[in-house]
Amino acid sequence: QVQLVESGGGLVQPGNSLTLSCAGSGFPLNLHGIGWFRQAPGKGREPISSISISGLTTFYAESVKGRFTASRDNVNSSVYLQMNSLEPEDTAVYYCARRRPGWRATATTWTQATDYDYWGQGTRVTVSP
Repeated sequence: QVQLVESGGGLVQPGNSLTLSCAGSGFPLNLHGIGWFRQAPGKGREPISSISISGLTTFYAESVKGRFTASRDNVNSSVYLQMNSLEPEDTAVYYCARRRPGWRATATTWTQATDYDYWGQGTRVTVSP
């Protein structure tokens, strides 16, 4: 059974940092790209990052570029999202998602939710004084 489980969310003050984790099970995570999305209260789902199988290729939304960094540990079947300089606008539920087998992300396709076939349940991040 394919599962993705996010963790690491919480309440932080503006300017602080958090690292989210995405643990994969039931499939070889080292054969899939992984995407990160978020959904803020009252808003639609927003793609924020994607990381390739090797970890060498990453994409970021403009809203998080320079502040967020995606990485992965294929040995331990985990993907991470390091979030620095957090802002109240980063408040959202964060999801990781598995790219469909063989679907390599490009600069124009990494944002497409339909390119991902399994999603985690999300972890909530609240940025507030």
